[in-house]
Amino acid sequence: MEMIQQHIEALIFASEQSITTSEIIACLSNVSEQEVNSDLVDETIESISKKYEGEEHFFELVALSGGYQFMTKKRFAPTVSSLIQHRNKKKLSAAAMETLAIIAYKQPITKSEIEQIRGVNCDYSVQKLLEKELITIAGKSDAPGRPLLYTTSKLFMDYFSLNSLNDLPQLKDIQATNGSEIGEQVEN
Repeated sequence: MEMIQQHIEALIFASEQSITTSEIIACLSNVSEQEVNSDLVDETIESISKKYEGEEHFFELVALSGGYQFMTKKRFAPTVSSLIQHRNKKKLSAAAMETLAIIAYKQPITKSEIEQIRGVNCDYSVQKLLEKELITIAGKSDAPGRPLLYTTSKLFMDYFSLNSLNDLPQLKDIQATNGSEIGEQVEN
């Protein structure tokens, strides 16, 4: 196939989520008479990665959740973040973020288990997270009534730049705050 590098770049660029080597091979095999194997794809991806390392590019090739995705380099994060904040008027509610965090750390988990932890009904939050494709239904529990099990999705992994769930911050590393603002004197 002529210019295989450009074809692979086009696939990575066009993919909304990270794209795996096997997906790249499947796509290229559909349009090429030449045999495309994982060694060729891996070599080409390495070449693409080196190509965009330079200072003249604002993005780079990043390995995410078992695949590859073009992402803006960290030094441009404030600029891009400004655009996203400007355009993103509908954010997740605090309840939805709490529910998402519980699912991320306890998955697979049922809705009733989430409600036990939160202490309130979470129907709306779970529905919103499903609509935004941040969580998925992973099957049914063996518990009575066979409730649905929820896990985080590939989009969740991509959105939070995680390769695996092991990349989540450890709960012991997250420090609780007492509600005071930085620099504020607290009287006892």
